[in-house]
Amino acid sequence: MALYKYKAKNKEGKIYERTIELKDRLDIYRVIREEGGSVISIQEAGGYSVLTLLDHILGSINMHQKIIFAKNLGLMMKAGLPVTRALSVMEKQSKSKPFKKLLSELEADVSHGKTLSESLKRWPKIFSPLFVSMIKAGEESGNVSGSLNIVSNQMEKTYLLTKKVRGALIYPAVIISVMIIITILLLIFMVPTLTATFEGLGVELPLSTRVLIYLSNFLVENTLAVLTSVLLLAIFSVIFLRTRIGRSLSDVVFMHLPVIGEMIKEFESARTTRTLSSLLSSGVEIVVALDVTIDVLQNHLYKNALTRARVAIEKGEPMSAVFIGHDKLYPLFVGEMVAVGEETGKISEMLMGVADYYEEEVDQKTKDLSTIIEPILMVIIGIGVGIFAISMLAPTYSLVDYI
Repeated sequence: MALYKYKAKNKEGKIYERTIELKDRLDIYRVIREEGGSVISIQEAGGYSVLTLLDHILGSINMHQKIIFAKNLGLMMKAGLPVTRALSVMEKQSKSKPFKKLLSELEADVSHGKTLSESLKRWPKIFSPLFVSMIKAGEESGNVSGSLNIVSNQMEKTYLLTKKVRGALIYPAVIISVMIIITILLLIFMVPTLTATFEGLGVELPLSTRVLIYLSNFLVENTLAVLTSVLLLAIFSVIFLRTRIGRSLSDVVFMHLPVIGEMIKEFESARTTRTLSSLLSSGVEIVVALDVTIDVLQNHLYKNALTRARVAIEKGEPMSAVFIGHDKLYPLFVGEMVAVGEETGKISEMLMGVADYYEEEVDQKTKDLSTIIEPILMVIIGIGVGIFAISMLAPTYSLVDYI
C-alpha cells in the first residue's frame, strides 16, 4: 500500500484534491472514474498520512470528540442540512488537526457518492461496529439524524459510566502506590542510619526491627537488581494482560472479587442492554445487533455468553431464555425484564429501562466504594506507620531499660 495525492476535475468543472492510500498507481484512475472525474495530476506522497497512522495505532480521535461529532451531525441533519455541508461546517469549527482531516475525508467520500456509513467504515479504529451499524440502520429507515442521536446518547452514557468506575478504582491504586514508594525510600535511606546506631549501642533488637533491617540491607545491596526486576515485571504484566490468556484470566479474577465483581456484573449488564436497545430501536435485526454487541463488550465471559445466545436465537429460542440461562453473569432481573418486553412487544424499551437501572446502581456503588475505601486506606496507612514506628522505637526503649 502506498499513499498518493491526486488532483482531478469533476463533471461540474470543479477542481479538487485528495490523498488516498492504494496498492497501485493505476487504481487511482479507477477511483477517479468512479467519482465521475478526470485526472489532472498524480503524485506519490510516500509513507502514510498522519491520520492513517493514528487510525492504525490508536484511533487518534478520543471518545469525547466522537460523541460531539455524533450529536452535532445529528442536530444539523435534523435541521435540514445535507451531510456534506454539515461535515464542512464541523471541519471549519474543529481545532484538532486529525479531526479536521477526518471530517475532510468523510466529506470527500460522501461528495463522491458513498453513504455516510460506508465512509465511516473506512476508519475501524475510530468508529466502532456499533456506530457504523446504527448509521446504516438510520440510512435504511430514512432517519439518520435519529440514529445519530441514539448512538451519541449511548456512547455518552457508556463513557461517563466507564469514567466513574475507573475513577473509583484509580484513587486507591494511587494511594497504595505512593505508600509502597515511600516505604522503599525509608528502607533505603532512613533505616540504614538507624541500623548503624543500634549496632553501635549493642542492644538486642526485637523481631520486627530485625525484619526491617534485613529488608533494608537487601534493598541497599541489590537496589539496581530490585528496580530492574520491578520494571521487567511491570512490562511483562502489561504485555501479558494484553494477550488473550491474560485478558481472560483478569476477567475471571475481577469477576470473583468482593464488591468489584458485583459492579462488573451490573456494568456489563448495563452496557449489553443499552447497546442492544439502541440497535433494536434503530431497526437492526436481532442477530446483527448481537454481533455488534459482542464486538462492543470487552469481557470475554460476556462475549462468550452472547455468542452462545446468538446461536440459540438463530434456533428460535427467545432472548429472555438466554439471559436467564446465564444468571451468573446477568442478574435475574435482566432476563425477567426482557421476557416482559417480548410479551408486550416493547423489548427495546425494556432493555433501555434495565440499562438505566443498572447504570444508576453502578453510579451509586462507585460513590459508596469511594466512601468505604478512604477510611480503610487510612487504617492500612496507620497500621503501616505504627509498625514502622514501633520497630524503630522499640530498641530505644530497650536501651533506656538497659541503662
